[in-house]
Amino acid sequence: MESTNSTNSTRSAESARDNGAAGNGGNAGAAGSDTVGAAPAAGAGLTRRTLLGTAGAGLVVGVGAGAAGAVALDRSGPGDAAPSGPEGAAPALGPARVPFHGERQAGILEPQQARVQLAAFDLADGAGRDGLRSLLRRWSRTAARLAAGEPADEFENQVALDAGPCSLTVTFGFGAGLFDKAGLADRRPAGLEPLPAFPADALDPARGDGDLFVQIGADDALVAVHALRVLQRQAAGTAALRWQASGFARTPGATPRPMTGRNLMGQIDGTNNPKPGEEGFAAKVFCAAGGDQPAWLAGGSFLVFRRIRMLLDNWEALPVDRQERVIGRRKTDGAPLGAPAGAVESTPVDLGAQGPDGSLAVPADAHIRVAAPAANGGAAMLRRGFSYHDGLSSDGAPDAGLLFLAFQADPRKGFTPVQRKLARGDGLSRFLRHEASGLYAVPPGAPEGGYVGQSLVD
Repeated sequence: MESTNSTNSTRSAESARDNGAAGNGGNAGAAGSDTVGAAPAAGAGLTRRTLLGTAGAGLVVGVGAGAAGAVALDRSGPGDAAPSGPEGAAPALGPARVPFHGERQAGILEPQQARVQLAAFDLADGAGRDGLRSLLRRWSRTAARLAAGEPADEFENQVALDAGPCSLTVTFGFGAGLFDKAGLADRRPAGLEPLPAFPADALDPARGDGDLFVQIGADDALVAVHALRVLQRQAAGTAALRWQASGFARTPGATPRPMTGRNLMGQIDGTNNPKPGEEGFAAKVFCAAGGDQPAWLAGGSFLVFRRIRMLLDNWEALPVDRQERVIGRRKTDGAPLGAPAGAVESTPVDLGAQGPDGSLAVPADAHIRVAAPAANGGAAMLRRGFSYHDGLSSDGAPDAGLLFLAFQADPRKGFTPVQRKLARGDGLSRFLRHEASGLYAVPPGAPEGGYVGQSLVD
């Protein structure tokens, strides 16, 4: 599916860490750029850039803002040899490491992992600023150890004892309610104003929002679950789990060559994503001090979370040609409708193309038309969404769809206008239901010896 209003990370890990986030003044060492830092000493583990697989979630601008997917790329850097087992086996994923410390949090620009655990916590009454500070220090220390492949220093349960770090990243965000509870109301960003209600929303408050948000990504499910369980136990008495969700993407090396992934609707998803190296990328994704942005959030971002159920029974009842008209692309190879013979997924979309009867080849309500940059004032987001499939809903239909995650400099200029446009005119919206929502301020990364959120709390 189309990603013309959102962004996706496709650079090599090493170049991003060396040069900083593209378009951000070359801030070297930015945690959260597409990198995993310098190569470790022999035997200390492998950086993620030595691996092959899929990267960054290439989601549609929305599936009411987004449908799940991933853009594939070769994770190997020049001269790197992908470690592997027996001849023909997939590359080794376990030793790959993503450093926790840096100017930006890890888990924003790194290639998307195969598994994710999402959770939100509510700060306990009376915990206050001191309790929040203590928890963030504890969480940051633990996340750094686990990302390095070391056991947790408290509440280690040995669930992932036999695995390496598997590109583990832990990313933290702050919900609007946290600031009042921690006595920090004067530091709450204006961008954390509640998202507006959108047409056809069916939101369950118990599965969204929250004071503290945690995104845990890894290429192994047990590694991700282990990290969440440890963090949850460390929070006891200070913050209580509000909601939790598990998601998945294509496992690195699952395809014989790098290629764009598909979502649960079977569509190739992630075509035409803007790249971090493009002009203006950082300004659309990361916050800068000034205006109504607080200084403590400079270098951070805002994250919109949406749990978007796909009405798969309805979608799969459509003939393939009808599905293609809803999206505006061929399902087999992703080529845009109306394109000349020999067109491929990367062929530019001609929104003026006509069919034999003179009608628009790409229908007026096709997703790629409504999602085009010209239709949304250039609004952009960086998405790392994951598919989910949790059995059956109470109505007997699949409880499956997308855990939509979008990082942006200002949701008032990113997610909100795009979602309004999609809700009004995107034919794909008929097959989606937004069932949970959250908005969080994602602080910058932590330096060695520091903790995430220190610039806010101290």
